[in-house]
Amino acid sequence: MSLFINRRAFLTVATGALAAPAVVFGIRPAQAATTLTLGHGAAPGNPRTLAATKFAELVAEKTAGRIKINVAGAETLGSDSAMLTSLRTGALDFTANSQGATSALVPELAALGLPFLFPDTQKAMAVLNGPVGADLNKRFEAVGVVPLDWWDNGIRHLTNSKRKISAPGELKGLKIRTPADPMTIDIFQALGAATEQIAFGELYIALQQGVVDGQENPLANIESSKLFEVNKYVSLTAHKWESTPFLMSKIAQARLGADLEAVKAAAKEAGDLQRKLSAEKEAQVLANFKSNAAVEVTEVEREAFVKATAGVAENWKKKPFGDFVSKIEAEARA
Repeated sequence: MSLFINRRAFLTVATGALAAPAVVFGIRPAQAATTLTLGHGAAPGNPRTLAATKFAELVAEKTAGRIKINVAGAETLGSDSAMLTSLRTGALDFTANSQGATSALVPELAALGLPFLFPDTQKAMAVLNGPVGADLNKRFEAVGVVPLDWWDNGIRHLTNSKRKISAPGELKGLKIRTPADPMTIDIFQALGAATEQIAFGELYIALQQGVVDGQENPLANIESSKLFEVNKYVSLTAHKWESTPFLMSKIAQARLGADLEAVKAAAKEAGDLQRKLSAEKEAQVLANFKSNAAVEVTEVEREAFVKATAGVAENWKKKPFGDFVSKIEAEARA
């Protein structure tokens, strides 16, 4: 069973651990458990939330209670970026994070979000389970982070409060919230929209108050965080796929000892569940939105969006890691 903690409790424990004087105890009792913390930003009911809880249960089961996982969701431990900082310092042990924030650590990761690269999660996972994923693992290890699995953050769509959007030109004049992800920013600027970066936990209020006109997210996130209540126009742009990198601190890895393989197995099993739930949730939410008179769902002119964003991939191939971008694109198209 997972334990739930809030940000204040987390920071108090972390600060106390750093400030406390070193004390040498005797041999630790055999029954004493190692307690680790997993943070994420998803709302209750989201597939990421359910999978995180399942991970904690699996770890307890597979380690016979030697390892306990505290789960803290809904950004109670801070934003995705803040949690990544905590992960690298060892104040946080695991995070199911966002691709955009994580690309600040490993810039190559953002290339997974090239516009219209992956038609679905199955194709993306096939690429990540091959040489591309192995390459990314090495780049993460170099910054003190261990990828355990690639959870699914879904195919992303656009919502806004102003008007129906079916063609790229209709985005002009709108201010769209994006995560702090250079790829997503490039996509929406190519589509003619102004962009602004706002933490996900602050997004509902920002939309409600008109700080931004719209945003983009997978349908599961739009539903679980109630964004459709303040953005009635849902455009099925399917402009990119994103992963949810499930990451472990190298410091936490060192604490696991012989239980490391059990924790890795739990992460994979929880990831299978998360991807299954994500697919089911997307179909369910789409049906709910289409039957909801307060929500207007629009199919877009896909080829027009593909054409309008074609230059994004070419610009990314000019970056220092352009060869890696070309490699991902080639494997996705294979």
